[in-house]
Formats: sequence, structure tokens, C-alpha cells
Amino acid sequence: MVGAPVRRQQVAFAQKHGVSQRRACALFSTSRSTLRYTSRLEARDGPLLVAMKQLSDQFPRFGYRRILVFMEQLGHAMGADKALRLWQKAGLQVPRKRPRKRVAHSRPRPQLPSGANEVWAYDFVHDACANGQQLKCLTIIDEYTRECLAIDVAGSIRSNRVIEVLSRLVSERGTPRHLRSDNGPEFVSKSLLRWGTDQGLGMALIDPGKPWQNGMVESFNGKFRDECLSMEWFRSRMEAKVVIEGWRKLYNEVRPHSSLGKMTPGAYARMVGNTSTQGATLKN
Repeated sequence: MVGAPVRRQQVAFAQKHGVSQRRACALFSTSRSTLRYTSRLEARDGPLLVAMKQLSDQFPRFGYRRILVFMEQLGHAMGADKALRLWQKAGLQVPRKRPRKRVAHSRPRPQLPSGANEVWAYDFVHDACANGQQLKCLTIIDEYTRECLAIDVAGSIRSNRVIEVLSRLVSERGTPRHLRSDNGPEFVSKSLLRWGTDQGLGMALIDPGKPWQNGMVESFNGKFRDECLSMEWFRSRMEAKVVIEGWRKLYNEVRPHSSLGKMTPGAYARMVGNTSTQGATLKN
């Protein structure tokens, strides 16, 4: 038994071949009123599709689950199944990433923080501008709240500049218990280790060749590259600094985080008592 849309197509096909509408309806057991029916679903879905496409244009690397959070904020409450149907109908699927190879043996997980401002993790991300200038970005996050505390952008960042950025954050937010980083030369220099000792910090260096031990910041760096660096075309280093800082605020105050129950890192940090993040607003 076929549905009404298929029967309408059958009647239309018969009419193209010279059969009258009345005769075609009789042959296919179709009521003539069925041919005049217009779906009300299209009218109901229209505003939702427009809003979803606008959000997708604003956040092109977000999937339907994260866009659903923004739709609810705009007053378009719906279930995940309906959001997926509209997402597929509009053809807004985000290309899937190729899965990484999995290692068979188990790996010990690093100790996770139990509160805000306990563990900061930091690392570097490299990129380039259209004019050939190299970009080196120092990313620093709070592992508990998932906040991005800073993204320092320069052509070259050595240990003295790392100390300068960390000192500013410590003066603004207080001293964390541990700093987690890899074994790069900027992180194991004597000046940085001496500064950490003077501040009473535990320097949690990961094992050489095991970036998964710094998984929080590695995950953040992947989002940073996917949603900012790969989407933007920087004409100069100065423009890159402005755009990247705008994205950092958007990440903290607009972008919902799945591991925080769809809350933003900034909102979660304020909920647990860290109120030093400045806000950004969702564009209409």
C-alpha cells in the first residue's frame, strides 16, 4: 500500500500520458481531494529551517545537537529527532572526521581535577597568515571548567613569554595547583621551572611522546583548529589576534559544551564560583 504522495505522483504520470484526472484517480484508487491537499508541515517547518540555516552559517562546524541548544535559546523548542530531521532536510550535515587508530592496550588516565583553578593545561598550535607570517598560539585552559583562559598569538613564543602570560593569569585568577604541559623546550626551561617553584606550582609534565596524557588541551586545540583556524583567512598577524580572541570569547560564553551538560564553559565556571570570564552575546 503506497502513501498519498506516491499516489499523487502516479496520477500526475497518467495525466502526462493523456489520461484524464478523473479516470487516473479511479485507476489508482485515489480521491480527487488528495490531489488538492497541501501539507501543513512545510509551513510549520519553514521558520525552523530558516533559523537553523542562519545558525549553521554562523557556526559552520557545529552539528545538529549543538545547534539544537541555540534553537531552544531562540524559542524554537523541539526534540532531538525533529532537529535531526530538519538538519538532514536542509542538507546541513557536517563532514565526519576520519577515525583515529586505536591502540589495543589500556592506558592509565592522568589525575583529573576536582574543582576550578586546580589544573591548568597549556600547549601550542601553529598556523600561518596569507601574507606568509607564521602564527604560534599558546593555548591555556582550565581542565575542570573547560574555559579557555588565554590564547596568546605571536610569531615566536619562548619561555619568557609563557611566564609573562601565566603570571598575568595568576594575578587575575589566583594560583592553580598544577600546570600540565608536554616536554617542549618552552615548558622545561630552567626559568619556567624556577618560576613555577617560586609560585608553589606543581609542574605536571607528561611523558615524552604521549600527548594523550594532556588530552584536555589536545581536545581543545582540535576544536580551535577546526572551528577557527581552518575557517578563517588571516591577512596579517594583527588580524589573527583580533579574530582568535573573538573566537575565544565565543567558545567560553556562547558555544555549548557537551561534557558540561550543554552549558558554556563561562556559565559553568560562574556556577562553581569562578566569575572572571568576560561574556560575549549570541548574534541574531
